[in-house]
Amino acid sequence: MAEKKSSDKNKKGIKKEEAEKKPEEGKKETSKKETKEIKKTEPSKQESQSGSEKQENKEQKKVKKTEAIVNAFNVPISTKHSVAVCRFIKNKTIEDAITDLELVIKNKKSVPMRGEIPHRKGPGKAASGSGRYPRKAAEQFIVLLKSLSANASFNGLENPVISEAVANIGSRPYGRHGIRRKRTHIKIIAREKIVKQ
Repeated sequence: MAEKKSSDKNKKGIKKEEAEKKPEEGKKETSKKETKEIKKTEPSKQESQSGSEKQENKEQKKVKKTEAIVNAFNVPISTKHSVAVCRFIKNKTIEDAITDLELVIKNKKSVPMRGEIPHRKGPGKAASGSGRYPRKAAEQFIVLLKSLSANASFNGLENPVISEAVANIGSRPYGRHGIRRKRTHIKIIAREKIVKQ
């Protein structure tokens, strides 16, 4: 019994010592918090100064881009038709190209095609307006040209002209009954129109 009483007294003594230490630790914690707050306020002044300097540097470093690019991969249209449409829209402004392709969709204007086109008369077939009306390709190109127009305005191009239009064959997946599907990669680049004086 005497041992239990002494162990109870030891426990009470330990609890009193812990209670005495806790307020001291609380003071240490508050002093640590105060020092952290002071440290936090000092860098914020430096951050605000460096932030304004960064904004000034961004304004100085911002260089006007000279071209706008649009890429499309594995578009489900014929590569042969897209090559012809690329040739058709090259060296035109974006707005003119869109209006011409809308006329192609309505069968009002044909896209000149290379090679022999059946049931077309005349020696200069491409020159005489003979060609085809690739409707699916024209629809896809209109979407891409609208995106190109947005890219050009974002890059600050005033008079964008389509300088490059390239169509390449894409990966051709298998469909039902062993049919290979049509896929085409398209890249269109518009640059600022240079006015000769």
